[in-house]
Amino acid sequence: MSRYIARRLLLLFPTLIGIITLNFFIVQLAPGGPVDQMIATLTGQDQGGATSRIAGAQSGPQAMDVAESARTQYAGAQGLDPELIKAIEKQFGFDKPMHERYFKMLKDYLSLDLGESYYQNRPVFELIKERLPVSISLGLWSLLLVYSISIPMGIAKAVKDGSRFDAWTSGFIFVGYAIPSFLFAVFLIVLLAGGSYLDLFPLKGLTSNNFDDLSPIEKVVDYFWHLALPVTALTIGGFATLTMLTKNSFLDEISKQYVLTARAKGINQKRVLYGHVFRNAMLIVIAGFPAALVGVLFTGVLLIEVIFSLDGLGLLGFEAVLRRDYPIMFGTLFVFTFIGLIMTLVGDICYTLVDPRIDFDTRET
Repeated sequence: MSRYIARRLLLLFPTLIGIITLNFFIVQLAPGGPVDQMIATLTGQDQGGATSRIAGAQSGPQAMDVAESARTQYAGAQGLDPELIKAIEKQFGFDKPMHERYFKMLKDYLSLDLGESYYQNRPVFELIKERLPVSISLGLWSLLLVYSISIPMGIAKAVKDGSRFDAWTSGFIFVGYAIPSFLFAVFLIVLLAGGSYLDLFPLKGLTSNNFDDLSPIEKVVDYFWHLALPVTALTIGGFATLTMLTKNSFLDEISKQYVLTARAKGINQKRVLYGHVFRNAMLIVIAGFPAALVGVLFTGVLLIEVIFSLDGLGLLGFEAVLRRDYPIMFGTLFVFTFIGLIMTLVGDICYTLVDPRIDFDTRET
């Protein structure tokens, strides 16, 4: 296993560089960069970005003419001073050729310098370090809650397949899956966070204002008190897939010959399930763990972060895309990719822990 881990770690950095390179040239060649946005702001053509367009801002032929003018002539059609255009390009680093910007970015990334935000005037690494605990708190606790409930429920549904318990839990699971997490979050706020009825939980933030003055036990209670509603909203839609996957995986294994042989020998049900079936049935569940964690951390929490006013990494990346803040875009992409690759390796290690018969060292890379 050690040789396999070493090979995966050696492939980690070429993979990172490849993904960053591909996204760099795609983004750089696409129209509508930070220079275009600054020009649109100066000429009064900025409609507030993507969110305004979704809300129904300027559209149609007039808007297309403006966008086309900004793309093709850069700023000449708006009558701006060429010196001002050059100053804007220099401000965002676009006064240098693309290949120079690319190699400078690679050099900075090798020294773990992710650059500085165009608009916040702060190092990207500092912004990510500040926002990462929020996303990790939301994603990790919600995922642990989903797995700790869905796996036992899936096993119970497989054992009691076709019973009333199976039917009722299936109905509950599919109703929960049909409710969007952001809609359930709004419902929780209205019901429990002082919206219209009860005022039992805080409406925003990850900790209270007096968090530093609290005792260690009070800090833990305050932390989970603030997490209760966001984590519940994230968890509600995560049960269905994992529960049904666990159930179907166990049903497939229970019908195999080795399980029938174990039961014929008089081995009790619990030992058959957890001593023989579990490690074979859980392989497919473990395979999806890295992707589930990365998905929850950096995509699933976006609307939840907005609704509960939580400054997480998903919201940071989303705002950077809207504002074309390239240093944050590439910095968050670097972090997302790195964590995703590490979690894939962790998933492979979990394979061997669940089923020691799996040996990745014998595989050819």
